[in-house]
Amino acid sequence: MRANRRADTGPERALRSELHRLGLRFRKDLRLKLGGSSVRPDIVFTRAKVAVFVDGCFWHRCPEHGQMPRSNRGYWEPKLARNVERDRTNDAVLQESGWAVLRFYEHFEVGEAARIVHDTVKGSVRDAADALSSPPDRRGIQGEVDSVL
Repeated sequence: MRANRRADTGPERALRSELHRLGLRFRKDLRLKLGGSSVRPDIVFTRAKVAVFVDGCFWHRCPEHGQMPRSNRGYWEPKLARNVERDRTNDAVLQESGWAVLRFYEHFEVGEAARIVHDTVKGSVRDAADALSSPPDRRGIQGEVDSVL
C-alpha cells in the first residue's frame, strides 16, 4: 500500500495543469484547520474559499467504477466505508465554515472539471451549481456548491 499516493496523483496533476492553463492560481495539499478539525483538500483557493478534491474511484467507492475486492472483504469493507464517512465529515466541516466543496472522481473529464472549478472560483456559481445538479453517479462529481450561493 506504500505505492498508493495520497497527493499528486495523475488525475490531480492533470486537473491542476488545466486550472493553471486557465489562469487560476491555487495552493495544493494545504492543511486547513477549521473549528478544531483539520481538512486537507487536494486544491485550495483560499480567497474564494473553494476546496477541490480529486477522489480515486476505488478508495472513495465511486458508484460507477468502485468495486469491492473479492478477497479479504472483512478488511476492505470497513476501510473503504471509513474513507467515505471521512469525506462526508470533511465536506460538512468545510461547508459550515463557508467553503464551497467540489469533489470529482478520477474518471471525470478534466476539461469539464476545470471549467466547473473556474466558474466557481470566478463567481459564476450559478453555472457551477447547474453543472453539479446532475446525479453524481452519472457525472463523476460529488458535493455541491450550495454554501457559496
